[in-house]
Amino acid sequence: MTRIYMVRHGQADAAWHESPDPGLSELGRQQAATAAQQLSHLNNHNIISSPLLRCQQTAQPFAEAKNTPISIHTEVSEIPTPSNIAFEERGPWLQQAMAGTWQQLGQQFVDYKNNIGNFVKNLNHDTVIFSHFIAINAVIGYATNNDNLMVARLDNCSVTTFHIDDNKNLTIVDTGNEATTTVG
Repeated sequence: MTRIYMVRHGQADAAWHESPDPGLSELGRQQAATAAQQLSHLNNHNIISSPLLRCQQTAQPFAEAKNTPISIHTEVSEIPTPSNIAFEERGPWLQQAMAGTWQQLGQQFVDYKNNIGNFVKNLNHDTVIFSHFIAINAVIGYATNNDNLMVARLDNCSVTTFHIDDNKNLTIVDTGNEATTTVG
């Protein structure tokens, strides 16, 4: 059995519609250090991060503690913004999208959900993935066959745990800490 731990990045120092790739705030850095301690019992795990800075910075304390390199994978990136949405409208677009389903958003987003779900379920080694609110929700939805965009209100640095059995069945074990999440 393979164990996958998906960690939502720490608090960013800018909102999604204010910066294309913000780093962590001071609180976010503290959350990342706390997450590294929470995961300290894990050994011999691969470490994967979204290419975005806030995820890489969240992964860094754990990677340093385990002396393990971070592997960057676009497969666990943030949900793409539709090309017809202006940068400053990303927040309102996502707030509206979060109230709906993947099907309602269209095939590009159904593919996003399926691609990230397939990527995770095909991992062959225990892994810690540092990713995003919607990306982790996509994997939860994939594992539970739930079409809602938002299945869980994952807090910053919450840890969601999955198991992959020998038949490549992905099951959710725990969704981690939840909080009221604000997007925008």
